[in-house]
Amino acid sequence: MTQEIEKQKINNKTTLVLKFGGSSVADQECIERISKIAIKEATQHNVVIVVSAMGKTTNGLVDMANKISPNVRGRELDMLLATGELVSISLCAMCIERMGHPAISLTGWQAGFITESSHNKARIAEIKTEKIKKNLEANKIVVIAGFQGITEDGEVTTLGRGGSDTSAVAIAAALNAERCDIYTDVDGIYTTDPRIEKKASKLECISHEEMLELASLGAKVLHPRSVELAKKYDVDLRVRSSFAPDTQGTKVISLKRIKDMELTKAVTGVALDENQAWIGMMNVPDTPGIVSKIFTALSDKNISVDMIIQSVPVDGINDVAFTVPKDDLKPALAICTELQTEMKGIKIVSDSNVAKVSIVGAGMINRSGIASKLFQILSTENINIQMIATSEIKISCVIDPKDSHKAVQAIHKAFELDLSSEPILA
Repeated sequence: MTQEIEKQKINNKTTLVLKFGGSSVADQECIERISKIAIKEATQHNVVIVVSAMGKTTNGLVDMANKISPNVRGRELDMLLATGELVSISLCAMCIERMGHPAISLTGWQAGFITESSHNKARIAEIKTEKIKKNLEANKIVVIAGFQGITEDGEVTTLGRGGSDTSAVAIAAALNAERCDIYTDVDGIYTTDPRIEKKASKLECISHEEMLELASLGAKVLHPRSVELAKKYDVDLRVRSSFAPDTQGTKVISLKRIKDMELTKAVTGVALDENQAWIGMMNVPDTPGIVSKIFTALSDKNISVDMIIQSVPVDGINDVAFTVPKDDLKPALAICTELQTEMKGIKIVSDSNVAKVSIVGAGMINRSGIASKLFQILSTENINIQMIATSEIKISCVIDPKDSHKAVQAIHKAFELDLSSEPILA
């Protein structure tokens, strides 16, 4: 799907997908606010709404489940968590109807979300859009429960963290919508977390590629899975505030639509992830298949690995270090310990007291001196770098968490991210 393809029309109007998170549907006042937004958009577009559970409902359901059965996972947890969004969609549809516009609420499975069979972290296989389109043709605002779907054999599943963002982008792709607006409690995407750096500036526009890196590196406005889908299917996103709906927010679009990339700033944003831990496996035999065995075992348990560093082999052995989310440290260590029994002489070390600071920018491509400048900034601030990882548009450093805010502030200032410099759009 590309931007050149004409957007699909129903009733001679393009479709707009609006996603509202938990804080946007937290109470009656919030629901009335987003209903007005949807009705206003419905004057020019077909409107599909994707909503999360109200406020902290999902956290409350998890707490209830853990009181009944500690560390519960799998099918029954999905059955429980899927109920949270059902309250939201019903109340939203009722509110829209009361305000004079026809609406219908649909669960994830009623909306045609077919997923793989993995519980708690299911991925979307396809969306059967017939029922959604039928209701749009009837001029209804369609309110869909995010975060959930159903398997081919009828089992309810949830999509895991950020699932409502993913649901919204997926339905926008399936309907070839004009765009997908992600409404949240912030008014756009900033050069860094404004709670850490008061001079952070809001971006008018950012590429899918840059946003995917920022989201993967700790920026919490959008979930990486949703941005990955938007990039794959070329879905335009706009991050907006449901509490200030007249503001334009931040556009997230294809990199190919940003002109004069080399004239923009090299760095677009600074991300901080304090939910990181690292594991080191020392004295690993330098033989084919060993590293594959380690990371296949982690992958089989759905443990996501980010930074990977392998030392130069000496005397037939080397060291391998990698980072994982802090919540995955315990199961990851258990897997490494199992492998330790098969590979005699391996020593395992770990540290959960780390942070990862990263710079991201499409303007870094083929531009020299960015890495050296970053390292010099951290050196000047007397901040030690424990690990480094790079790609074409990012550089990440693992540091001591006590230095994390100081690092973000120094980097933000040195790369002049407090000064506006927006890209030119094609």
